[in-house]
Amino acid sequence: MDWYPLINSLRIAAISCVLVFFSGIFFAYYAAKLPRAVKGVLDVILTLPMVLPPTVCGYFLLLVFGVKRPLGALLLQVGIKFVMTWYGGILAAAVVAFPLMYRTARGAFESFDQTLAYAGQTLGLSNTFIFWRIRMPACRQGILAGTVLSFARALGEYGATSMLIGYTPGRTATISTTVYQLWRTNDEKGAFFWVMVNLAISTVVLLAVNLLEARQKKAVKA
Repeated sequence: MDWYPLINSLRIAAISCVLVFFSGIFFAYYAAKLPRAVKGVLDVILTLPMVLPPTVCGYFLLLVFGVKRPLGALLLQVGIKFVMTWYGGILAAAVVAFPLMYRTARGAFESFDQTLAYAGQTLGLSNTFIFWRIRMPACRQGILAGTVLSFARALGEYGATSMLIGYTPGRTATISTTVYQLWRTNDEKGAFFWVMVNLAISTVVLLAVNLLEARQKKAVKA
């Protein structure tokens, strides 16, 4: 059994989730402070990948990072190539998963009781301390939900990934692209196996999140 699709999918999902976590929180935090008109424009730009077909996102990534494009050619000169490489899958997964993290985090920040931050400022606490020790713990439910959704979305990504990195066994294959290739070659048994692997991972992740939420609620009540 070749376990490369599982290993590749997990590392792509994990790395892209980390990137999306910090970038999503950054944009969500500052977007929540913007005027409504500016926020509306920014929302459209940042959430487009959520409503566009994944293949369209992949096409735009090829337009930007293709080896014959200016940026892609420039990156290639320094040894970075996103097309037909496994780490190109990180880029594709991060692009399609980012809106989920951004939207959930922004909603959490907008519902934050700002008086808590003001109270911290009157005590002489720094903005960095207030953000990480007051704001983030208060918004942890939304942040956690966005992180899990982003990971699950990155793990199951197919459209943009197949457009940008294709399917090469042992090099760029992921669970989703492997399922399609096995199904296309009439290997339904193999395709079903990888579908169940993906389903099992997603179920474990969601159960773990529910368990964490239950423990947090008990800690609050205590």
